[in-house]
Amino acid sequence: MRTLPVLLLAAGIVASLSSCATAPFSQSCDSMVGPGDASSVVTATGKLGSIPTVNFPTPVVTKKLERSALIAGDGQSLAAGDVAIIKYTLLNGTTGEVASQGDYTGPGQLVTLGESATPAVTVGLECATVGSRVAIATNASGAGQDPNKVSDSFVFVVDVLKAFPGKAYGTPQIPQAGMPSVVTAPNGAPGITVPKEAPPTSLRVNVLQEAPGRVLTEGEQVVVKYTAVLWSDSSVFDSTWTGGQAKVVALTPSDKVTKGFVKGLVGQHVGSQVLIVIPPDEGYGSAGSSGVPSGSTLIYVVDILGTAK
Repeated sequence: MRTLPVLLLAAGIVASLSSCATAPFSQSCDSMVGPGDASSVVTATGKLGSIPTVNFPTPVVTKKLERSALIAGDGQSLAAGDVAIIKYTLLNGTTGEVASQGDYTGPGQLVTLGESATPAVTVGLECATVGSRVAIATNASGAGQDPNKVSDSFVFVVDVLKAFPGKAYGTPQIPQAGMPSVVTAPNGAPGITVPKEAPPTSLRVNVLQEAPGRVLTEGEQVVVKYTAVLWSDSSVFDSTWTGGQAKVVALTPSDKVTKGFVKGLVGQHVGSQVLIVIPPDEGYGSAGSSGVPSGSTLIYVVDILGTAK
């Protein structure tokens, strides 16, 4: 499925993001990242969410990942798999110069915690709390650079503004007969078994977990994790779980999002997990798409993590 771009250290989300206030997060946290000689010398002034004035003696040198709290937040503690809204500034540890910066004019950037190409942020924020500002010092590889080409260390100053749980958190519901069966791993990733029978010819929607969050309406931007497979051969043609990053999807039918996907999510609750079976005429039709042959019936298992409003 085509989606809006993942907003990871790149561009601001065009609307503020919200999640259910009662959404569960991990009650325990055991981070391997703590303060060190490099992160402890970083200072940053300015209000949370605004461009900070960052100072540290140069050069900052570290061979490991370090994190120090500059502003202590009192919100939820983040764990691997959770999704956070952040604002950030990245500085070269050798020169002290700003290397890149997020968009501070909007509500922030979307990032999913856990292993990624930029572990300084996605791993470095594990056990950080919403409302905090942290300094993260890292070597080149932690900042997504090739250590064979870049010898500098780097410093991130990150404001953690909001958070979403990393998976659906609703009450399990009774599966519908004739629909694919779904089991979830402890981290929330679904496994899908397709029935050995002809697919339905009309749109089918089965709420697998129902949560008490707000109801989705057409046109909203929704923060989701999902897996999508073909009914014909059970092959996965798209999955956020494989890439490790949640996505923002607009609930508006277009060449980016199928009509059946929108119909399947409109009216559902934030925090729910939804199984959607989409016939060709409400999917990619005769044109098909990347990894989707012409005339394919599509299966989605979607975790609804939050919404834009």
